[in-house]
Amino acid sequence: MATKRDYYEVLGVSRDAGTDEIKKAYRKLARKYHPDVNREDEDAADKFKEVQEAYGVLSNEEKRSQYDRFGHAGMDGQGFDFSGMEFGGFGDIFDMFFSGGGSGRRSQGPVKGDDLRLDLAIAFEEACFGVEKDVEIVREEICGTCDGTGAQAGTEAETCMNCGGTGKETTFQQTPFGRFQSTRSCHVCGGTGKIINNPCGDCHGKGRRSVRKQIHLNIPGGVQNGARLRVSNEGDHGYYGGPPGNLYVFIKVKPHKTFLREKDHVHSTISLNMVQAALGDQVEVDTLDGTKTLEVPAGIQQGQTLKMRKLGAKKLRSEDRGDHVFHVEVVIPRDLSDDQKELLRQFGQSLTGKQVRPTAGRHKGFFEKVREALSGEDHSV
Repeated sequence: MATKRDYYEVLGVSRDAGTDEIKKAYRKLARKYHPDVNREDEDAADKFKEVQEAYGVLSNEEKRSQYDRFGHAGMDGQGFDFSGMEFGGFGDIFDMFFSGGGSGRRSQGPVKGDDLRLDLAIAFEEACFGVEKDVEIVREEICGTCDGTGAQAGTEAETCMNCGGTGKETTFQQTPFGRFQSTRSCHVCGGTGKIINNPCGDCHGKGRRSVRKQIHLNIPGGVQNGARLRVSNEGDHGYYGGPPGNLYVFIKVKPHKTFLREKDHVHSTISLNMVQAALGDQVEVDTLDGTKTLEVPAGIQQGQTLKMRKLGAKKLRSEDRGDHVFHVEVVIPRDLSDDQKELLRQFGQSLTGKQVRPTAGRHKGFFEKVREALSGEDHSV
């Protein structure tokens, strides 16, 4: 078996060489021995791997320390030092063994851009009928100055000599269970496969910029509180020619001061005095369509409901509408004159044949019952 050369000798640096000196030496030798550059040299591939292996150890502070203590034996498991393990525990070891290890953004092939979220509050009426709105979002787009290359105009990004432009590198880890091979994002180029020596001044070499953009939204009538709308292709731009992500708009409907909504139906309360309830009446009521006249039949009772058809919210993806439901609340007068009280006593006696005894208490309106149910309070009498 051939004896391995000293890693410092391979890179041609001294044992006290700094990080920048090691990196500079590596780049020079990697460019010299890269197989794509030295197709006629049969030994170029082996020399290139030797340079890669040496740089992989000496550029890593922990590995370099272990190498300085044990030499190649420390890298091959002889005199194994557990303090040099780079695993978080047994789970990491088995994950690497069964999955092939490695992490980082995929560098080859199209990758879809990230999705974005926008929380949008709209009025009660806008949710019922639909609305069009212009909103502003911030998303990642390809830099227009460098066309996504990340390099200054007139310059080009160089192919990373460490990974050969693949964006990935193979590493070996010695564990108590044996030697494992894994593939990860190249630590030199960050998984891009390119080295940018003259970065673009606008995107600072990233090839992407955060851009503000106006989006026109068409929110359909009948949308519910908490609904999620998808706007295709308005998320962050993709990577390596991949499609953009989507924009997801989460709807919050603001409460109305007098109306409640149940699916496509709108609910509200009307207050009637006892004469209106007994004899019937025509009353003016508020609806989504403005003021309307509601026919109240004679003998209407507390808690009963009246409907005005097709005056509710739009049904989603339809021009049809729900109803407006009015919950009747009969209001008993409090401050009666003596004459009014006497008339009521006479009227009550004519109904029952006996004198009416005053009673206390009142009925709860529809909205009061809803509020108590939501708050969990008990106001029973």
